[in-house]
Amino acid sequence: MTNPRKSRDARSLRPATQLIHGGTLRSRFEETSEALFLTQGYLYDTMEMAEARFKGDDPGFIYSRFANPTVSMFERRMALLEGAEAARATASGMAAVTASLMGQLKAGDHVVAARALFGSCLYVVEELLPRFGVESTLVEGTDLDAWRAAMRPNTKTAFLESPTNPTLEIIDIAAVADIMHDHGATLVVDNVFATPLLQHPMKLGADCVVYSATKHIDGQGRVLGGIILASEKFIADNIHNYLRQTGPCLSPFNAWTLLKSLETLPVRVEAQGRSAERIADFLAERPDVIRTLYPGRSDHPQAELARRQMSGGGTMLSFEVAGGKAAAFRAANALSIIGISNNLGDAKSLITHPETTTHQRLKPEQREALGIGPGLLRLSVGLEDVEDLIEDLAQALDKAAAPRRHAAE
Repeated sequence: MTNPRKSRDARSLRPATQLIHGGTLRSRFEETSEALFLTQGYLYDTMEMAEARFKGDDPGFIYSRFANPTVSMFERRMALLEGAEAARATASGMAAVTASLMGQLKAGDHVVAARALFGSCLYVVEELLPRFGVESTLVEGTDLDAWRAAMRPNTKTAFLESPTNPTLEIIDIAAVADIMHDHGATLVVDNVFATPLLQHPMKLGADCVVYSATKHIDGQGRVLGGIILASEKFIADNIHNYLRQTGPCLSPFNAWTLLKSLETLPVRVEAQGRSAERIADFLAERPDVIRTLYPGRSDHPQAELARRQMSGGGTMLSFEVAGGKAAAFRAANALSIIGISNNLGDAKSLITHPETTTHQRLKPEQREALGIGPGLLRLSVGLEDVEDLIEDLAQALDKAAAPRRHAAE
């Protein structure tokens, strides 16, 4: 399973090239597309070979819960893109988040997290970890003094997402990493909204990066997946054995699908980002939109940090409709092209109402503190013609505002 004709070090290649050629393992048939290895186990020529594999003296495959050639290609390609030494793929994004934390922690440890988190991530930090004797503290992510004040002698790791879901708040990754490292702790960053193309948390000091590969990495609504990226030591010490023994592994078929998706990731993200910027500018001018949140705009609350930390505004934006939940529902229900879904990062534009879906488990006061109001809608911009999307939003917002205009008359 080698490719001797490819002699150039893939780490010297640019991302678009890495995402097509990086990490490829070819069989003796020299297939053009990456091979899909749908197998549970592997045969050994001799008992001695089997013994060497299990002892780690022979680098071959043992069992697809531990490793699989197709999954390994996906891991290697993502590691190249992220600039990480090692990667481990998981069955979903939440499996990656949970493993990145649980693999490091034991009873008596303490974890600090930004309070602006996806609902399932908040569950892991606030409810799951404490069941195993791990204390947690939530802080305002943009307040560096709050991170410093939360540190304890037993703080082992910190967790954040930036931009945050759904208000696209930007957290200073480099500064938080410095705070953690000064206290001997690690930092795990969920980089889903930024994608591995627009933000590089490990270059900013993060010890571990996680993705829901379900989102932009697949980007076409087909499969679930997740991935953990870090140094070889971090993976070996915290992740490898946890995944091997507990089994949240990525299926070979999903890994193959994700490999094919990576080939088009740069062109998709670039096009979606251009459209998102246009749509954000359009929404910002609407009198029936109270606020528009997009990291690529100069009126974003952390615009300067976004420019310093990210190479683009991304594919996601949020906007608050005047008239609260009723108006937000009317607008979303009136859309004819943009679909209603809690997913994101897809080729199809998708809209959701965070208060009643992704963040509905939070208490009202928690949502209020995070800026998740009843009129807030989160929009994942797809690959449709941007003019069609703008027209769709315009007619939907007009219909949403009609009852208020009639009442005023």
